[in-house]
Amino acid sequence: MSKTAFSPANILLPRECGLTKWAVVACDQYTSQPEYWERVDKYVGDAPSTLRLILPESKLESDNVDQEIQKINHTMEQYLADGRLQELEDAMLLLERKLSNGKTRLGLLGKLDLEQYSYEKGSGTPIRATEGTVLSRIPPRMKVRRNAPIELPHIMVLIDDPQKEIIEPLATDKAKKEMSGVYMTSLMERGGRIAAHLLSKKQAEKVEDQLAALGDPQRFAETYHAEGKPVLVYAMGDGNHSLATAKACWEELKPTLSPEEQLTHPARYALVELVNLYDDSLEFEAIHRVLFGVDPKKLMADFLAAYPGAHYGEGEGHQITYVLPGGEKGVVTVPNPTAQLEVGTLQTFLDKYLEENGGKIDYIHGEDVVESLVSQPDSIGFLLPSMTKDQLFPTVIFDGALPRKTFSMGEAHDKRFYMEARKIK
Repeated sequence: MSKTAFSPANILLPRECGLTKWAVVACDQYTSQPEYWERVDKYVGDAPSTLRLILPESKLESDNVDQEIQKINHTMEQYLADGRLQELEDAMLLLERKLSNGKTRLGLLGKLDLEQYSYEKGSGTPIRATEGTVLSRIPPRMKVRRNAPIELPHIMVLIDDPQKEIIEPLATDKAKKEMSGVYMTSLMERGGRIAAHLLSKKQAEKVEDQLAALGDPQRFAETYHAEGKPVLVYAMGDGNHSLATAKACWEELKPTLSPEEQLTHPARYALVELVNLYDDSLEFEAIHRVLFGVDPKKLMADFLAAYPGAHYGEGEGHQITYVLPGGEKGVVTVPNPTAQLEVGTLQTFLDKYLEENGGKIDYIHGEDVVESLVSQPDSIGFLLPSMTKDQLFPTVIFDGALPRKTFSMGEAHDKRFYMEARKIK
């Protein structure tokens, strides 16, 4: 068994094909822009591509989804039979992704042990969701994975390494001399460029040792002032519902296997990209709230009543800015908050208010967009501060998970592209 939940994997790589047409962006992007996927389809044409191995989420609810899934599984089998995919055994890859803004994101590709992960609320596993998992989103995705012979991940998992001691040193020229180049290509649709390097066995072993050290209970308790709390090493960045689907499929399969088979079955693991929370390219952007079909005066009165000592104006505690129709702005302060973040204080109240009074909520990027939307009557906006990186792990440790739509992590075209795969049967 590995020293930690993340370890080298048998990685499938494309061979004898154009990589720019092979790699496409995560399936959960551009869900309201079918023209994006139509454009990609036209560009790829008949060339080998991961576009034929994934189901864009915009198609999950379509009438012919079952036929689409059968077609995908057949193409997977065909690519395997044709030798389109070659296996790199027991491999850990360093990924260098040059983003459209010129910054470089570093990642490590390997597999995560699903036995050490839970998406259940309040779980204490080493791998955890950072936001609440919407359970209704899992069954449709299970239909895609259940009979698939291979997986293609768009999962990005974060580690908390502010000193940049684990991934970043691998990107130096000296470290890369010990590696062998695997691929290098440009990515379509403003995706930038990506290169992959195979770590030496010695380098991969060092990574596992360093990750195991992150999971040392004493170090964990001291770092986060979290005596008695279960250790958290891996926090979801992107692709939470994909990892949850892999877990659900594994739990479904597990009872059919012997104890010995359960230890080594490939479906026990999921291929993921590990990224340092403190990677220079990662930028957390706040997601604001706008409510429609509500009485702003009643809502604000109820908000103040919901928290003892809450008052208008700045003060000690959580300060939340509100925007009223007509452009009026103000601040409410909630003293002695129980949540780690302002968004937790606000969202807890809004969920209860909407349930009791009706109305609609939307999640918005950009203060200017909030202000323009609140120009209509019966609406109110709330502007939230950006979460800082050092708040992520403590919030998950002490609050269980972030409220949904707490932060955004990069533009759609900068999300993970499908390149590598792994056998799960």
